[in-house]
Amino acid sequence: MTPLVDTLKQLRYLIAHLDDDTLHSEYPAMNEFLNSNRLASGVCLEELKFLYQFLYVYGRKSEATFNRFRNEIERFHLWSWLIQEKSVFELKRDDIEAYVEFVVEPDKAWLANSVQWRFKNDKGIRQVNPNWRPFVYKENGVSQQTLASMFTALNVFYKFAILEEKSFANFVPVVKKNCPYLVVQSQIKMPDTLSDLQWEYVFGVTKDLCEEQPKLERNLFTLACLKGLYLRISELSERPQWSPVMSHFWQDQDGFWFLRIMGKGNKLRDVTLSDDFVDYLKRYRSSRGLTPLPRVDEPHPIIHKLRGQGGMNVRQLRRIVQESFDLAIAKLKQDGFSEESESLEAATSHWLRHTGATHDAQTRPLKHLSEDLGHSKIATTDQIYIQTNVKERAKSGLKRKL
Repeated sequence: MTPLVDTLKQLRYLIAHLDDDTLHSEYPAMNEFLNSNRLASGVCLEELKFLYQFLYVYGRKSEATFNRFRNEIERFHLWSWLIQEKSVFELKRDDIEAYVEFVVEPDKAWLANSVQWRFKNDKGIRQVNPNWRPFVYKENGVSQQTLASMFTALNVFYKFAILEEKSFANFVPVVKKNCPYLVVQSQIKMPDTLSDLQWEYVFGVTKDLCEEQPKLERNLFTLACLKGLYLRISELSERPQWSPVMSHFWQDQDGFWFLRIMGKGNKLRDVTLSDDFVDYLKRYRSSRGLTPLPRVDEPHPIIHKLRGQGGMNVRQLRRIVQESFDLAIAKLKQDGFSEESESLEAATSHWLRHTGATHDAQTRPLKHLSEDLGHSKIATTDQIYIQTNVKERAKSGLKRKL
């Protein structure tokens, strides 16, 4: 089994060199695969070029988006070429339905037991990992999230293909509408949040340990940013087009503090800072030997590395959050809160954003909350955190008689 797409960094290089001997000399396994299937000569190479173009257009803004689309569209191409023995632009409605069935129950030869790297550099040659497979085995089978991601990726791909006049039909919406495996979401869907007790332990245990482990000051401030400012973890991370630095904290003429960040779609927004958060900002900066408040020209990264230069990437930031989660889990168990401890084991860093917004939704104006969250529509904030119509419906239903 041969992967079709390398890293985002390599993608730019491949796009520029697909028409020369790069595949033959640097990706011999992929080159052999493209020339050894049953499709007409050159079909796979042309479709691979288009796949790279699609991933570059949709993935260059965010590596996370690139990785998500790469996984979905790569295995779709492999299935189309190897199982259906068709071009992806020849597939009809029944073919897409067959692919859904395959995703629900992949062939065992297409499954790996864990996430694997695709290519490794060996003296200028990108060698394929023999353990890589398009799918990763999951004990409980395909999840609703996996199905939703698959339909989203395929729909976007075929819409792009129609715009580029590579395809004249998109069967994905009708297949999704009639998919027997996709569960329609409930009207009421509460975001994943930490309970008050869990947050007290996550933040409190980290804070208590700071005196004996000063490096945990960084953990404490990261938690404060994610929960107190409703940040996505990517918004705190170092990215090719944005480096979060201390000068992004700024104060207006009335003395109010803000943090300028780059959110989804490369959109800048200014998040308001509470007095409580400013206190933790001062504390964190003091632990780094900086002045209490940032200067307008300060280049220091917001979340610093203990070793080396520059800011943190998403993976490193997740490790910081998980470290505080693990400390809280152990303390909750020790104090006899076994259920709270077990549910915290499922938490991710994104739960902190939801926790902060859900808590503040009870007291802050909806428009203010929405703007700090970076939602383009107030309705999105209401649907996720307020659910006004649901609450009104619940109130009116209280007086029903049996």
